[in-house]
Amino acid sequence: MSRPTRPTPSLIRAAACLGIAALTLTACGSGSGSDSAGSGSGSVKVGLITKTDTNPFFVKMKEGAEKAAKDSGAQLITSAGKFDGDNAGQVTAIENMVAAGVKGILITPSDSKAIVPALEKARAKGILVIALDSPTDPQSAVDALFATDNLRAGELIGSYAKASMKGRTAKIATLDLAPGVAVGVQRHNGFLKGFGIGEKDPAIVCSQDTGGDQAKGQTAMENCLQKAPGINVVYTINEPAALGAYTALKAKGRDKDVLIVSVDGGCTGTQAVKDGKIAATSQQYPLKMAAEGVGAVVKYAKDGKKASGYTDTGVRLITDKAQAGVASKDTEYGLANCWG
Repeated sequence: MSRPTRPTPSLIRAAACLGIAALTLTACGSGSGSDSAGSGSGSVKVGLITKTDTNPFFVKMKEGAEKAAKDSGAQLITSAGKFDGDNAGQVTAIENMVAAGVKGILITPSDSKAIVPALEKARAKGILVIALDSPTDPQSAVDALFATDNLRAGELIGSYAKASMKGRTAKIATLDLAPGVAVGVQRHNGFLKGFGIGEKDPAIVCSQDTGGDQAKGQTAMENCLQKAPGINVVYTINEPAALGAYTALKAKGRDKDVLIVSVDGGCTGTQAVKDGKIAATSQQYPLKMAAEGVGAVVKYAKDGKKASGYTDTGVRLITDKAQAGVASKDTEYGLANCWG
């Protein structure tokens, strides 16, 4: 019987390299997302978890993170929920990123409360956790928050709507996000504050949840029109919901006499303002949120200092029909800066 051939040094080296490559791919490929920017075992790993990977807002956020990671030589690992509200998917993404050895996780939480235990586990392992756009509940569940002041964003469009009505009796429909989601609550409350009314004010004739979805926004508006045909002001959680509302109003011949205001300021939404479909929107800057988040993780990897507290990434009212006493920029500015 012949003796087994002893591996040569070159074969040992080749096997080791293959093993390392396999381990690297396993770590990078964890989660439901993808890898981008940066390479090499020495690069800082940064995780980005968005609510979905289809909403243009989060697409732009991912672009900002990718560019920042590439510029800083970091490795970006991305993942997203299957739908807005997919907390389980985000929990799985966190677990996968922890296993992949990320130094920091950037997340737009779908459920402000339910995500907290998973984030606490990640932080306990020394991972920097930063919420983008949407705060957790409590906000202290993360190290830092980089976001629009959503209360202020709502207040801006509420003040604008109030000024636009010029003393006419308002019949308001609010097309909201979903119960208990902090970003939706803040925008809704900000709108009421800006308009100068409370939650139980009789001016609010219909309230529906849309999940920030265009089709659901259309259905919600149709339902509201059945309930209260005289609606003349529509607040929407975001521009997809606003465009859904516009479609429903146009079908009823009401697109010219109902004021729609919204939040986000994406390029499509800003174009809708220019086209007269939406009267005004509060523009926020997700690319900036993501870029600053990546920078904070890279800094933490270098000096061990964690970002903390709240960083306001800015908001501006965009409209081509300015109202006295309400600061705004026109759509030329809005299109030049949409989600920058």
